[in-house]
Amino acid sequence: MESPKQQSTSQTNYSSWNDTGPATKHSYAPPSSLSNSPSRSKRRAAEATEDYSLETDEERTHDQHEDIDDFDDEELATVHHKQRYAPLSTAFVVVQVIILPLMMWQCGVAPLEINPMIGPYPDALNYWGAKNAVLIIDDGELYRLITPIFLHAGLIHLAGNVLVQIDSGNRWEKEWGSLIWIIVYIGSAIGSSVLSVIAMPDQISVGSSGSIMGLFGAKFAEIIVLMCEQGTTVRELAAQHSRKEQACHVIFGIIIVMAMSFIPYVDWAAHLGGLVAGFAIGIVCFSFTMRNKFGTVFWLGVGVASCFVLYSTFIAIMFTTETDDEMRDVCAYYQQFFEGYECKCQLDEDWAANYNYAWLANYYNGQEGGGGADDGEG
Repeated sequence: MESPKQQSTSQTNYSSWNDTGPATKHSYAPPSSLSNSPSRSKRRAAEATEDYSLETDEERTHDQHEDIDDFDDEELATVHHKQRYAPLSTAFVVVQVIILPLMMWQCGVAPLEINPMIGPYPDALNYWGAKNAVLIIDDGELYRLITPIFLHAGLIHLAGNVLVQIDSGNRWEKEWGSLIWIIVYIGSAIGSSVLSVIAMPDQISVGSSGSIMGLFGAKFAEIIVLMCEQGTTVRELAAQHSRKEQACHVIFGIIIVMAMSFIPYVDWAAHLGGLVAGFAIGIVCFSFTMRNKFGTVFWLGVGVASCFVLYSTFIAIMFTTETDDEMRDVCAYYQQFFEGYECKCQLDEDWAANYNYAWLANYYNGQEGGGGADDGEG
């Protein structure tokens, strides 16, 4: 697995990559004494896209295997990337890192006996958009199927997820391209939240680990879908080499993230749902990268069928799940279990008045009086 430093210092010329390359094959062979010079590295990267259409398949494969041996480990780690940067993965990390301190500043830091992850109170997580089954199913707050990926239970939880995403998430966005990456990331977020609602309807939960598990699932799908593909260009051979190396890393990463399933306010169902959803979406996405048309049709059919069955079944079950009305008021719910629990993130009259939301202030007054605003006046 390459480090971020290796990625950033690679001398590979990304802008010169394409599928066909120049019309003629470059035949210049520099002296062996210059084989490690910077110009030689650039030449090898340029030769990665040469057109060998005039050669037979056997000759082309043989020559390309000789060419790929000319690349060092640093170049092989990045030559198959579709883009130099990972803007979406980085943006998600930045937003996640910003939101947690904002929650802690607005709503306070909970004692360790309530939240050992060094973070806010549970009602603060709910206030900011955590998964809450009763609000999703009965009140139609479907946005809570996605917003949990921006939230974390505390500093320890945030650090664990961010480190994995900076490493694996950034690397795979560079390999796949931003479009495939965001489809997998958001699709896995929905799948993880839906299964969490089904399996754990009486708990709130947060975290981007469901989406991260989806990335691992998609990478595993890529390895399976393309394992019979024989590369014929340096880029394809480098990608094939990378998939073989990453197979063990993917399995190890899945084990690590699943081990985080028992952190407070983070659930195993979200991790499992994200993993399965990412795998199904990955089959669809990577079926289009195959050169074999029969393989493309086969895996596309498997992927589409898997996604349809998975999401339709999960969503249908989700809307038949029984919910706990006590979870509407998360603060009052947790006050039953923790003595001295403070509700510091509730929308109150002063906050509404300060921001000129008069209707919210009236609504709050009505709730305090035991009914709506009209009942309070009557």
